[in-house]
Amino acid sequence: MKALIQLFKDWYGCAPLQVERLPKAGSNREYVRFYARSGSATTSYIGVIGPSRDENRCFIYLSRHFRSKGLPVPEILAVSADESRYFQTDLGSTSLYDALKRGREDGARYDARERSLIAATIRLLPRLQVTGAEGLDFDRCLPPVRFNAQAAMFDLNYFKYCFFRTTDMDYDELRLEGEMLRMAEDLSRLENAGFMYRDFQARNVMLLPGDAPCFIDFQGGRCGPLQYDVASYLWQASARYSDELREEMTGEYLRALAEVCRFDEEAFREKLLLFVLFRLMQVLGTYGLRGYFERKKYFIDSVPPAIENLRGVLRKGAARPYPYLESVLRAMTELPQFNAPGESHGEQSRSAYDGRGPLVVRVFSFSYKNGIPEDMSGNGGGYVFDCRGTHNPGRYERYRALTGLDEPVVRFLEDDGEILTFLDSACKLADAHVRRYMERGFTDLMFSFGCTGGRHRSVYCAQHLAEYINGKYGVEVRLCHREQGIERVLPARSLGAQG
Repeated sequence: MKALIQLFKDWYGCAPLQVERLPKAGSNREYVRFYARSGSATTSYIGVIGPSRDENRCFIYLSRHFRSKGLPVPEILAVSADESRYFQTDLGSTSLYDALKRGREDGARYDARERSLIAATIRLLPRLQVTGAEGLDFDRCLPPVRFNAQAAMFDLNYFKYCFFRTTDMDYDELRLEGEMLRMAEDLSRLENAGFMYRDFQARNVMLLPGDAPCFIDFQGGRCGPLQYDVASYLWQASARYSDELREEMTGEYLRALAEVCRFDEEAFREKLLLFVLFRLMQVLGTYGLRGYFERKKYFIDSVPPAIENLRGVLRKGAARPYPYLESVLRAMTELPQFNAPGESHGEQSRSAYDGRGPLVVRVFSFSYKNGIPEDMSGNGGGYVFDCRGTHNPGRYERYRALTGLDEPVVRFLEDDGEILTFLDSACKLADAHVRRYMERGFTDLMFSFGCTGGRHRSVYCAQHLAEYINGKYGVEVRLCHREQGIERVLPARSLGAQG
């Protein structure tokens, strides 16, 4: 953070008025909003700390190229010499995904304004894909820089190993592999190629004042088929768009595409159906990995609508050229776990709260300024303890640069004694629930400790509770000091081995 503030000073010419960390999304990049005086007004900018310099370098190049083409993407304002940090324009806090929340929660019944937002976004897509590809040096994209049969096969195998095999269906490995290879070859024949966004979805579209869409997170893009992004956008599982809405929006896209290039609409639509099938298989692979294996509820909840989408494209004949693959996919969609009312495959077999054990305990320290840690297991977040009522070492200059892991802070807290009384109560609650969860075979329990800065009191408490639970019960404990960027796993072990 200090290096990012220094970059701001070097670029803007003065220190920021205020700095605000933004909640993390799916990536490992950190976003920080900086406020500064601009004449008589206050202006905000977004600082980015990206651990992958290759990703940063690609995003910066693509953003500058797209802006030179007049496309709606953030402007890069300043970049550190080592390209690990940069500043971009602030696009606000409302994504298209946020703006469509009412429609999603109302049974995917999108009103006129929501449909206009979906349409406005997809009408812009051809400009990014075709105009954006003009003069673009694809060799500066992340590898592989071009979509080909090998890239397609990688994603098809991702589906096979991370999702399909979890169903325990019997199948002929060689026949399935052969048809997947043919499908990959068909996908790689690019009649229409341009910039393939690769993750074109509502979460990666920000809405500016006046509901103008602006694109973000395109650093994973490459040279590829135009149909891929249309499939990603209109068949996104969580959106649950109706067939009627998809057809309407496909028409909007094709009319906009006709303004920037020539193409055969019938051939485009035929290839689009194949890419919808491919994209659905790809995302099911992701849902299998993130949901069934990493036990993240959002991905588990996305399985049923994705399966329903798959049934729809199979009815339209998307897999007809690959008869064995088609028969396998049809049989998979008819499995009981995908047809039981109110249950998904993941909820039935791999829920984080399903009575199968073994127990894993997650312990967090955090700052209330940055929000309570998000729970991705589906259990609702567990216990949250507020440490702010105890004596704060951060009030004293000699402790400010230290954390609750450092001996001087530990000594201060324990000599003062308030934190010990507080932590004793937390340990008694933990005792009762860890024992009960182990008895019932539950697999997930979460404790979070918050204080003002997430540096001293919360870190001390989280560290000690994690070690206490692991030492007493031998269960695996995943410890995260969020604001310090420290993560550690205390592995499960035999208590007998300790003596």
